Amino acid sequence: MYRAPVEDIAFTLKHVAGMKSALDAGRFGDLGEDLVDAVLGEAGRFATEEVAPLYTSGDRRGAVLKDAAVTTPPGWKELYRRWIDGGWNALSGPEAYGGQALPTMLGVAALEMWNSAAMAFGIGPTLTMGAVEALDKHASDDLKAKYLEKLVSGEWMGTMNLTEPQAGSDLAALRARAEPAGDGSYRIFGQKIFITYGEHDFTDNIIHLVLARLPDAPAGTRGISLFLVPKFLVGDDGALGVRNDVFCSGLEHKLGIHASPTCTMIYGDGFQGAKPGAVGWLIGEENEGLACMFTMMNNARLCVGMQGVAVAEAATQKAIAYANERRQGKAASYTGTGMAPIVHHPDVQRNLLTMKALTQTARAISYSCAHAIDMARVSAGDEAAHWRDRANLLTPLAKAFSTDIGVEVASLGLQVHGGVGFIEETGAAAFYRDARIAPIYEGTNGIQAIDLVMRKLPLGGGDHVHGYIAELAAMAGAVRTSNVQGFGRTADALDAALGDLGEATRFLQKLAAEGRSDEALAGATPYLRLISLAAGGAYLARGALADQGRVPLCRFFAENLLGEVSALRARVIDGAESLAAAGKTLVSA
Repeated sequence: MYRAPVEDIAFTLKHVAGMKSALDAGRFGDLGEDLVDAVLGEAGRFATEEVAPLYTSGDRRGAVLKDAAVTTPPGWKELYRRWIDGGWNALSGPEAYGGQALPTMLGVAALEMWNSAAMAFGIGPTLTMGAVEALDKHASDDLKAKYLEKLVSGEWMGTMNLTEPQAGSDLAALRARAEPAGDGSYRIFGQKIFITYGEHDFTDNIIHLVLARLPDAPAGTRGISLFLVPKFLVGDDGALGVRNDVFCSGLEHKLGIHASPTCTMIYGDGFQGAKPGAVGWLIGEENEGLACMFTMMNNARLCVGMQGVAVAEAATQKAIAYANERRQGKAASYTGTGMAPIVHHPDVQRNLLTMKALTQTARAISYSCAHAIDMARVSAGDEAAHWRDRANLLTPLAKAFSTDIGVEVASLGLQVHGGVGFIEETGAAAFYRDARIAPIYEGTNGIQAIDLVMRKLPLGGGDHVHGYIAELAAMAGAVRTSNVQGFGRTADALDAALGDLGEATRFLQKLAAEGRSDEALAGATPYLRLISLAAGGAYLARGALADQGRVPLCRFFAENLLGEVSALRARVIDGAESLAAAGKTLVSA
């Protein structure tokens, strides 16, 4: 069973991602290491002892829909109540509405543990936290006063309603409509699909954030507005009133995250005698809904990245435990009697070390993204602008690389288990099934790569990414000049990878500047993996310099995995022409 790696998480936060230097400089007020350690320790205990034991039953029984009401698996509702009673939903929420306003770094570290213990549980509160951020930044004071306190505490949960049957990643195709009611409210009509926790029994109210079009809205994404639509209307005294005209009409039967209800939501159909038209209130300005929703989506993208890290960690723990128990064949390194535990076989060791190294690189990238968000919040002027650019640069890496790694590591975990890994009873397959959604939702990883190349590489006039590469190079240089033993060819491998990264970056920036966007986008996905591997290697080196016990894994990564960067550079620079030529053979009309 999963055990929260509290020491690993704390080390990465403090010594790799930058929390310790921020704490020492007083950037987070009176927050100190003692409180950080206490929060992480209790979060780890709760994830290990409270959440993880319900994972298997949740996966096997799933959520159930009957008469437009969703029932979660046995024990999950009570688990959620214990979770909010512990104050976990309010961890990074605004103080003005009952939150603890702790750094994003602590929030995502705790989120990793919830998702490792049960991803189907961890995804629900993620949407509530995103709703809190969107309302706090964009909603009217009246809406904040009525809804934020209970969302911050977790007494109510929030959702994000974007996708429609004809509009997946292309939000310009949205058809849901909003009609002004003449009293400051609106009536919402339409259908939304793939709505995570759109209906459930955790809370007595659910606050939906819904994208819809006003009657006179401009075409495309410029004509989208964002609305708050509660499941139950709320009186001025905060008491729940009548049921709103928003209902769940179906649950998806999914590959994984079975206990997370993925709903089809119907707005305005007058279902079960409700007055037709779901009552909603505008968030922000008319036709500015996409900007408001992106506040929520950017939060969600980092959180989904943490799901990739989380599943990778859980899969790695399970595979290492199995490899130490399962006995097969002979191994030169095994001095015991009988068959050797398979952990002694070099190929199994390679798989396990690959899992550990990739998990740690994804964790470092994601925590570094959270650190940049925190530093932007506590800074001003040029310093704040620098950290905002850094957070923007790292967000697609945190989301896409980490979730790709979640799938990759979970697949390797199956391989380590052999035939029994393909059998559901062992639990190894469940991690793979859960992990597979994360590269798809909250903006597919292909979209993250497009965002990285077309929007993030130009930040700071194109200079910001090169400043980041210089920082990574300084980490590599510290390895070369250190007297720490055991790094082998790590410094050379890092130098080569960062050289390839610089060349690929300049190449893509040149293509974009010349308007050759198709050629640039042909290399976007390999470039995202390239920069992530190079950055991950540097972060592992930083950690190894702070703790010599981490040197062997850092060297393994540098000498066994980092060589992929060279091949990725070739794909970025030389792959566009062949992709375009071969792509023509796929077109049927």
